[in-house]
Amino acid sequence: MTDFSSLSLRPELLASAQARGFAQMTPVQAESLPPILAGADVLAQAVTGSGKTAAFGFGLLQRIEVARAECQALVLCPTRELADQVSQALRQFAATIANVKLMTLCGGAPMRAQVNSLAQPPHIVVATPGRLLALLKRDALDLSGLQTLVLDEADRMLDMGFISDIDAIVSQLPTARQTLLFSATWPDEVTGISQQFQQDPVKITIGATTGAAPRISQIFHKTADTEKLSALERVLADAQGKAKAGSGGFCQALVFCNRKADVEQVADHLNARGVSALALHGDREQRERDEVLLRFANQSCAVLVATDVAARGLDIASLPLVVSFDLARDIETHTHRIGRTGRAGEAGRAVSFCLPREQDKAVAISVEAGFRLSWSRLPQTERAARAIPPMTTLVIQGGRREKLRPGDILGALTGEGGLAGDDVGKIEIAITRAYVAVKRELALSARDRLRQAGIKRRRFRISLLVD
Repeated sequence: MTDFSSLSLRPELLASAQARGFAQMTPVQAESLPPILAGADVLAQAVTGSGKTAAFGFGLLQRIEVARAECQALVLCPTRELADQVSQALRQFAATIANVKLMTLCGGAPMRAQVNSLAQPPHIVVATPGRLLALLKRDALDLSGLQTLVLDEADRMLDMGFISDIDAIVSQLPTARQTLLFSATWPDEVTGISQQFQQDPVKITIGATTGAAPRISQIFHKTADTEKLSALERVLADAQGKAKAGSGGFCQALVFCNRKADVEQVADHLNARGVSALALHGDREQRERDEVLLRFANQSCAVLVATDVAARGLDIASLPLVVSFDLARDIETHTHRIGRTGRAGEAGRAVSFCLPREQDKAVAISVEAGFRLSWSRLPQTERAARAIPPMTTLVIQGGRREKLRPGDILGALTGEGGLAGDDVGKIEIAITRAYVAVKRELALSARDRLRQAGIKRRRFRISLLVD
């Protein structure tokens, strides 16, 4: 049986699965949830987009005792972006369980505010290793009651040099705990940390043989360095044309560059050609990075141009196209890039540009990844690459601190705001801010009406999130 109802889950979690439309488990969920619920350690390799967050999320929530006011589950993630994604998913899974407290602890947020919030211990912590270790050194968090440790994207944490931080964190955890380790790839180093931190783990590998491989068409184009920008325009124009011919009408794309300077150059070029593009790289402030990702996720941006800082932690259910403007430096990076498309059973395309001197590298990637490399001609299209997103994001200067909820904002927009429910997209609530996507042509009128009518009988500063 692969139904969630076949599991011995608490009724609240079964209701959560039903509310989110989870009927059949994905392969990684079907293989890992039974041993997780039985209390076993699990070492799982699964491609991105395979449903692993729900696998460990439902597992750790099953064991949470709300009446016990201490940290019972810890999820370590390599990046702030992934930690935010995991936190959001866990909050949604836990929505049917009253009074579950979850905290996200990452760099980019004030340390003092996090220390103050930890005075009331959360049941679940999602954190990056560096910030968590800094808080532990301040004795801000007691992990002596921990039941479940999750290492998410373990291979990436090793790549980023977090092993010493993880060692220091694990040394403060109870030895009698459950440890769940999830990784997209399975290098020897991952096996090593499994042997160090786990007890007789159940080993699970999800790949093509289990039917979990995403449906991704890999396309390689030979291009000269001076032709890359025009080649990118043709690929994007072709994708927009196919989207308009189909039912979607709008095609988003994620474009990867190896250097920060190229990210800015490509984004500027696309914007000048009428393609709504945003740039994401490590030199941007954390809130800027968060807002760029949010705008891309809620369809307020057509193209995201990024360094590999965005290769993890970006969860777009239906992202049809990923372009490697620069060929990935290695097979792991290539794998993580293309894993942003073809998620949750959707078909996807991964396009890679290859300079003449890089052809041997492209062949090596194909051999190691196990696919047949064939060179494709660039699309022949007369269309312009112009792409205008269907949504615009409103920023409300109030959030969880003001006890705003998504329902409050939706009600204000569809009541005094004058919008229909279909005019409103994703709503995200942060501590001091809230973000809501509305149809582009209605954004200004929605902003003005909200300013006048307020939300929950309160007036908030409201603006459009634009560059």
